[in-house]
Parts: sequence; C-alpha cells; structure tokens
Amino acid sequence: MAEVVDSDELLRRIQRARRYAHEELRTWEARAREPAPPGDPGGGDAAREARGRQLAYEAVVRVLDEIVSPGHHGAEPGSDD
Repeated sequence: MAEVVDSDELLRRIQRARRYAHEELRTWEARAREPAPPGDPGGGDAAREARGRQLAYEAVVRVLDEIVSPGHHGAEPGSDD
C-alpha cells in the first residue's frame, strides 16, 4: 500500500532529490570535461555518455527547481510563457 505523506514531507523529499541531482550534475559535468586517455579508442564514447548524463541531470534540476520555486527561473527561449 502507498505511504501517505503531508506537504511538508513531500517538499523535504523533493529538496533532497534536488540536492542529489545537483551533486550528480556536478559529477557528470566534471567527467564530460575530462580528456580521453591517450591511446584509448573508446575515450570519446565515455565523454559523450558523460555529456548525455549531464544534460539529463540539467533537465531534472530545472524541473525540481521549478517545483520548489515556481516562476523564479525565467522562461526558456522559444516557450510560450
């Protein structure tokens, strides 16, 4: 059965997820900037994967930021808001 939580607990959980997403974003940003080891033919693949994960965490952080602080992050270019 699903656990029932109040709004304060839900906000705490969202903020905890937001902190985690920020940490992961920093980790993947750093990995995306690392140069490929010399002589490693798959080094470019690791950088591409890191960049992909970085983009995914950027999206997660933006969504969680908007949940916690609605309207404080500006409209994205090309949006109708």
